[in-house]
Amino acid sequence: MSIDAIILAGGMGTRLRGVVTDRPKVLAPVKERPFLTRLLDQLAAARIESVVLSTGFMADQIESVIGKTYGGMCIHYSREQEALGTAGGLRLALSKTASDPVFALNGDSFCAVDLNQFYEFHCARKACATILLTHVEDASRFGRVEIDNEGAVRNFEEKGGATSPGWINAGVYCMARSVIEDFPAGKALSIERDVFPKLIGLGLWAFRGGGAFIDIGTPQSYGEAQHFFE
Repeated sequence: MSIDAIILAGGMGTRLRGVVTDRPKVLAPVKERPFLTRLLDQLAAARIESVVLSTGFMADQIESVIGKTYGGMCIHYSREQEALGTAGGLRLALSKTASDPVFALNGDSFCAVDLNQFYEFHCARKACATILLTHVEDASRFGRVEIDNEGAVRNFEEKGGATSPGWINAGVYCMARSVIEDFPAGKALSIERDVFPKLIGLGLWAFRGGGAFIDIGTPQSYGEAQHFFE
């Protein structure tokens, strides 16, 4: 696929500090492998050729572990000098990419998906941005994404709602360069809170193609990740 990918790998992983003390969250070992390599494997399997790692906390360690190539892909780095949030980090990393659109992935979660189908869905709808959704039994921890029958995003429900099944944001996006270029450079912003709600009705779509999902944001979910990859 002729599309570049950015992995957002700059977070401190504050909630994991009690169990992962000597490395950034994305390098937390899962079945004796850094979690980040699972995402890189997924991109390599989709024949992505160029990946940018948006780093911040313990950036040197990530560069040392991953290097400049992985699975046939060229690895580039975009280092935040101060915490910029998911949108701010994405804006900074954009200059290291050339494609339009680009993939963006949260570095602390994994969702099974056919990335080719995801890309085709985005292009067919001429979307400005497309969010990968996956269905979970308890959406209250993540917040729900409400869409219409065609897949256009209509609303985001905050975390902490009723404990019930629902479609959630799986942390994988396909986004037009122009959308990311509109983010104010050097400003800390969240994709989920500051960007996507403002794009509702302006070409924001959701692809209900996500499969098995795991994140490592809490000690409990990190423990569950040890049994996720077989």
